[in-house]
Amino acid sequence: MARLKVTQTRSKIGTKPNQRETLRSLGLKRINDIAIKEDRPEIRGMIHTVRHLVAVEEVE
Repeated sequence: MARLKVTQTRSKIGTKPNQRETLRSLGLKRINDIAIKEDRPEIRGMIHTVRHLVAVEEVE
């Protein structure tokens, strides 16, 4: 299964509470944190919620 490398690129300060919780659920705590996640619909939905705060790339 494909994997996604999710990197937090912007601060969560000033964002909505659900976006802060989504970053936490993805395992991101600070700028430049990286999380490797399986490419599943649930993870894609979480990334879509915080797409303006993160950068995503596929890894093998």
